[in-house]
Amino acid sequence: MKKSLVLLLSLLLVTTTMLSACSGGSNTEKPAKTGEPAKQEEKADNSPFEVTLRHTQVGADKKNRLAILQDVVKKVQDETPGLTIKLDAVDSEVNRKEKLRGEMAAGNPPDIFDVFGSPDAQLYAKEGRMLDLTPILAELGLSDKFPNVLDPYTYEGKVYGLPIGASAEGFFYNKDYFAQKGLKVPNTFPELEELLVKIKADGKTPIAAASKEGWVPLMLTNQLWARYAGPDIVKRIAAGEAKWTDPNMVKAFAKHVEWEKKGYFKKGELGFAYGDITGQFTSGEAPLWFDGTWKSSVFKKGQSGEAMIGKVGFFNMPPVDGGTGEQTALMRDSNNGYGFSAAVADDPRKLDAVKKFIKELFNEDMQLRGLTEDGVLPSMTIPEDKLNSTVNDELMKDIIKVLNSTQGSFPAWDSQVDPDINTEFSAVQIQKLIGGQTTPEKMAGDLQKVTDEVLANKE
Repeated sequence: MKKSLVLLLSLLLVTTTMLSACSGGSNTEKPAKTGEPAKQEEKADNSPFEVTLRHTQVGADKKNRLAILQDVVKKVQDETPGLTIKLDAVDSEVNRKEKLRGEMAAGNPPDIFDVFGSPDAQLYAKEGRMLDLTPILAELGLSDKFPNVLDPYTYEGKVYGLPIGASAEGFFYNKDYFAQKGLKVPNTFPELEELLVKIKADGKTPIAAASKEGWVPLMLTNQLWARYAGPDIVKRIAAGEAKWTDPNMVKAFAKHVEWEKKGYFKKGELGFAYGDITGQFTSGEAPLWFDGTWKSSVFKKGQSGEAMIGKVGFFNMPPVDGGTGEQTALMRDSNNGYGFSAAVADDPRKLDAVKKFIKELFNEDMQLRGLTEDGVLPSMTIPEDKLNSTVNDELMKDIIKVLNSTQGSFPAWDSQVDPDINTEFSAVQIQKLIGGQTTPEKMAGDLQKVTDEVLANKE
């Protein structure tokens, strides 16, 4: 799919032999014999060098994703004499909110690193820390291969990162349990709430939950407020055109609290990390699980949910009566990928390695491999016939069916707000709400105070 245009490791310098006109006693070069090259070409630099690569493919559920990355690394090393790519595995949250931020502030990020697009990559690009990929994409024939997904990585018209894939969020459900109990996928919000009541009455925990990291429960909260207050509410809040205290936003927070009080989530959820949530679903403890489509990778051969292959479905949150905006919209974006240090541009060998990395990772075959082996939706253009012929996984077919039936989408809330707002919400307020230490109204007010401060500082 790409043109294979890779820079030579070094320029070939050809010089002609100079004939001396000096007299007998001076040092002169002898004329070259007929057919003999005037001077040997300069040898390519094959000395050892290292490229650092920070990734977040940590844990059993990311085993397939790691295998794909390792295959790419091997190809690039095999193609590049002297190159060693040093892999640095770090938890996603630790990388995003601690390590990478510190490295960017100090001006020493890894050569290649996992990065969120908006707002992270844009902020780092503004500070001159990230490599401009615009000319590289043109050189490799990739400029038009990422349909409408490069905005999060674009700053002042230039591209500074590439999304590894796309994702959406919705409900996974246990098809066997639904069949045994005569349950149906809900088409309306009242039907969804009736479903929760029935599951709870059956002695099950309706929805798997792990809220130690605030972004996890906020996936569901985000979908709730998109129904009540509209898919674009966070965008308008970030622009100062709406407020967290909007009555419909408060209704969404209140609905989350209502479900908490009714026991629809795993008891003790604030003590469970994201890695704990999978087992609640695969064990049968919770028949529903609200998460990103990337978690479909769990239900692949060799993964923790292998026993449930063919037994898991996916559905979108139903519309809310009287809700604001498009009621089929769901979170769908391509906000996670790879960026590259601006310092790479000063080292021709590292720049060459980066181009090869992009060439080997961002192509049609690897996108389809990510889809079939890891459940990651493509971020690049894939011919529809090839996409349909490649997908034979029932869960992935279910996901694609849901996506094709939606009339709108919105990016994750934390990709649209300032880091200070993100921290206040995901590290403080949502846990307080779940733990009963605040109310929907007070939480909305506290979030708005931080937002007002952020907006004031931008004036």
